[in-house]
Amino acid sequence: MRYDLIIFDNDGVLVDSEPISNRLLAGYLTELGHPTTYEEAIRDYMGSAMHRIHDLVLERYGRRLPVEFDATFHQRVFAAFEAELEAVAGAADVLEKMCADSVPYCLASSGSHERIRVALKKTGLYGLFGEERIFSSQDVGRGKPAPDLFLHASEVMGVAPERCAVIEDSPLGVQAARAAGMDVFGYTAMTPATKLSDATALFSEMRELPSLLA
Repeated sequence: MRYDLIIFDNDGVLVDSEPISNRLLAGYLTELGHPTTYEEAIRDYMGSAMHRIHDLVLERYGRRLPVEFDATFHQRVFAAFEAELEAVAGAADVLEKMCADSVPYCLASSGSHERIRVALKKTGLYGLFGEERIFSSQDVGRGKPAPDLFLHASEVMGVAPERCAVIEDSPLGVQAARAAGMDVFGYTAMTPATKLSDATALFSEMRELPSLLA
């Protein structure tokens, strides 16, 4: 099956940001009195929009995170990105091949628009997208596992959901893609394959992706 649109997640799929952001998230939540390990941050929050972090903390501890939580967290994350962030190995090659083969693609991330652009520009991937092919959960209000973001991306790009393939690395992302009626390919470089078992297919290296999509 040839897909009419490939929708990439960003964090963990195109940019190797998950270890950085979840390390900082665990540390900040612990600092605020909500003890969280790195492993727990990965398990509970990987692939989430910020509102889901707020909702889960309130549910578990009965206290809201401070008003400045998002701004402080992003300030710490962006500083770490500038020092540490790199593209996922092979991601640029895959995008360049899609450009050469005229395969339509876009990005749909739970991250904020600012976070997406900071990451893409730091890793040199921004030029392979441009403004018209970047979508954020900020555009729809509800992040993954709701299907809204992927449906919004496909609608704006003018492609029916059943003609889309999503590239994801989190269980929440796989769930969102399935709910949107799209095929989804699970990237297992960081997430155990068992946690992405609902995906259409799994792969562990970016160089495997083009043949899977074909």
